[in-house]
Amino acid sequence: MVATTGFFDGVHLGHRAVLQRVTDTARAQGCESAVITFWPHPRVILHQDAGKVRLLNTLDEKKGRLKDAGIDHVFVLPFTPAFSQLSPEHFMQEYLCRRFGVTTLIVGYDHHLGVHAGADYEQLRAIGVTMNIAVERVDEQKDAIQRLTVSATKIREALASGDVEKANRLLDYSYQLQGVVVEGQRLGRQLGFPTANMQLYEPLKQLPANGVYRTRVRLHHTVYCGMTNIGVRPTVQTGDMARTIETHILRFSDDIYGQDLTIEFRSRLRDERRFASLDDLKTQLQRDRELMNND
Repeated sequence: MVATTGFFDGVHLGHRAVLQRVTDTARAQGCESAVITFWPHPRVILHQDAGKVRLLNTLDEKKGRLKDAGIDHVFVLPFTPAFSQLSPEHFMQEYLCRRFGVTTLIVGYDHHLGVHAGADYEQLRAIGVTMNIAVERVDEQKDAIQRLTVSATKIREALASGDVEKANRLLDYSYQLQGVVVEGQRLGRQLGFPTANMQLYEPLKQLPANGVYRTRVRLHHTVYCGMTNIGVRPTVQTGDMARTIETHILRFSDDIYGQDLTIEFRSRLRDERRFASLDDLKTQLQRDRELMNND
C-alpha cells in the first residue's frame, strides 16, 4: 500500500502533487493507494480557536474528492485527545504498519507527523527504515504552492470576501454547499421569486460573504441555474439576524421541502443591501434574474 496522511481540507490544487505521486507510485509498484485522514478537525478537539474553524469540505465531500483524484482507499481515523498525543513512532507502527500495511509513505514538503509538531521528513525517513516503510517527499509541491499561493487559508479568505471565482481557481472546482430544504417565511413566493431555504448538513462549512451569487443547483441529479442570497435579509428582517442561504431556482417552481440540495458557486452578482420597500427589492430581483438569463 502506498499512502499519505493529512487532513486535506478542500483537496485543493496544493494537495494535487502529493496525491498524484501517491497514485503514480502505487501504479508503478503494482499496489493500491490510500489517504489516511482524520475527523473532526484537530482544532475542534484541541480547542485551538475552535469557534473559528470553518471547513471547505464535509467529510463525504472530502472522501469523494480524494476518490476523484484516483485514490483507491480513504481511511478516516477519529481524532481524539488521546490520538493527538501519539508519537510518530506509535502512529507509524500501529496504523501504517499493523492496520494498513503501508510500504511507502508520501509526504508533502512541510509535512509533520505526531505529537508536539511531530517528526519532519528526515525524522520520518529514519523511523521508516526501522519499519520497512520507504518515506518519500514531494518537493515539487513547494514550487506549485508558492507559484499559485494555494492553501486552505487563502481559499477561506477568498470565500469570506465573496471572491468565489478566486476560490474556485484555487480549488480547481466549484465551491459548493449541501443541505436540506427547510420552511422559510415564503416571502419570496409572494414577490414572484420562490426560494429554497437551505439548512447545512455541516454547520462548520465556510460560507461565502453576504451577497447574491450566480449558482448551479443540483437536485435529483438534475442541474439548474440559480441565484443564491446569503445574508440577513435586511429589507424584511426585524428580529433575528441569523444568516440564511436562500436560492431562487430559475424556471422551477416545485415544492421541494425536506429534499437534498447542492449549490455550486459560479460568481458574485452584488452585495446584499437594504431596500426602501418590497417593490424596490422585487425590481432588483428582476434585474438580477435578467443578468442570469443573459449569461
